[in-house]
Amino acid sequence: MSSGQKLRQLLARPEIIVIPGVYDCLGAKLAEQQGFEVVATSGFGIAASVLGLPDYGFVTATEMLYSVGRIAQSINIPLIADLDTGYGNALNVIRTIKDAVQLGVAGVLLEDQEWPKKCGHFEGKRVIPQAEHVGKIRAAVAARGDSGLVIIARTDARAPLGLEEAIARGRAYIAAGADILFVEAPQSVEELKAIAAAFPDVPLVANIVEGGRTPQLSTVELQKLGFKIAFFPLTALLAVTQVMNTCFGHLKEQGTTANLPNLVNFQDFQELVGVPKYLQMEQDFK
Repeated sequence: MSSGQKLRQLLARPEIIVIPGVYDCLGAKLAEQQGFEVVATSGFGIAASVLGLPDYGFVTATEMLYSVGRIAQSINIPLIADLDTGYGNALNVIRTIKDAVQLGVAGVLLEDQEWPKKCGHFEGKRVIPQAEHVGKIRAAVAARGDSGLVIIARTDARAPLGLEEAIARGRAYIAAGADILFVEAPQSVEELKAIAAAFPDVPLVANIVEGGRTPQLSTVELQKLGFKIAFFPLTALLAVTQVMNTCFGHLKEQGTTANLPNLVNFQDFQELVGVPKYLQMEQDFK
């Protein structure tokens, strides 16, 4: 069974799917260890961790696919990959989708921003014509073949064009063959309700960014509203940044890591990355 087919089985269940954002293999393995059944990458997290840059379209298709491919191969649960705009026109989308399938990705996000895109919760976003993104979604559907890859159509039209336009685009993208709809950055509970009411039979994504534009509702509240997926794309990135900053500050000030809190036991870390398994393999092949 492909990773996309595994994801489709999870989508068929009645309960909401809670999906943490990851930006490297270590985070993905930790999420899997904690019992999450799906993880997702975010362009924001990849840009920050790989390049040390904001989510402003700096990450190339090659860099993004390299990162998500490594993450997909490091875990045994489905990975949804944020593939930005597909990195060009419909022809570029075809290549991007075929590469994602070969890398074992279970699902992809494709958004309707102009390139270079921006984080969905930044100012100054612009979107391409609706018809152009419809063509990209149709191209993605054709390119996935029989892989089962799940296609999530994202619209960023709420900020520049308003909620009604975002909903209209959502209808067009679902009609073009997208499996799931992601209306980015609704700004109130009322807007979340309006989106859910407009798509009673479509799996919907709620994207919860701490400090972002969308209200921080719980997963229980989101399920009651009618959302199928709750993304938490930046939570781990923000948490790790705070912990790492505290760690470096302690070392700089104290000149030692003695008594430094929140360190994972070295043996536990070795277990996480599979050191015992590879030690045994090393002995087996001597």
